[in-house]
Amino acid sequence: MTIRVLLADDQALLRGTFKLLIDAQPDMEVVAEASNGREAVQSARSERADLVVMDIRMPEVDGIEATRLIGQDEDLAGLKVLVLTTFEEDELVIDALRAGASGFLGKGVEPAQLLDAIRLITAGESLLSPAATKGLISRVLSQPSPGDLVDRERLASLTPREREVLTLVAAGLSNDEIAERIFVTPVTVKTHANRAMAKLGARDRAQLVVIAYESGLVRTGERRS
Repeated sequence: MTIRVLLADDQALLRGTFKLLIDAQPDMEVVAEASNGREAVQSARSERADLVVMDIRMPEVDGIEATRLIGQDEDLAGLKVLVLTTFEEDELVIDALRAGASGFLGKGVEPAQLLDAIRLITAGESLLSPAATKGLISRVLSQPSPGDLVDRERLASLTPREREVLTLVAAGLSNDEIAERIFVTPVTVKTHANRAMAKLGARDRAQLVVIAYESGLVRTGERRS
């Protein structure tokens, strides 16, 4: 399967660099480019991409609003968004995650990291595991957004094991790491995570992390041994 990528960035040089890198891979191709969020949403609808590499700061419609519009479009339910930014823009990154992004990278990312991120997110994972990212999420999401709090009934619908997996996902652990922690197989972990996503209305694991913090299930400063 070839991963269809949409590049959204107002810097033509950066788009060109990423396009050369991505098109050189045997399992992915750039199917469209956009210089602003409005074009990104339009191209996402017309080109049926699998993933958008989305800059946050763009003219007309920024990357956060474009991500939100993509997330609200039922016809684009399977489309993933990888946000490009700088780690100094904490609130913007959190806004992008709340809008539906599956993860983020700094613009100074190494080529191999970008390619790995595209593959990872397209496969349904989230790019939220680095220590700096976890610190960012716990710090900002520890102050819940009242309009975004998950329905308590939906949270209560989780089984004890699903809640446990959810808290470990929020801690940034991979399926293999969670499996080792709770003595099950990685496939079983994925099953529990998928069931939690379905019950909570989360698009992917990144949204599970947002829900875990905004619901109060996981709080800043928590540590698991």
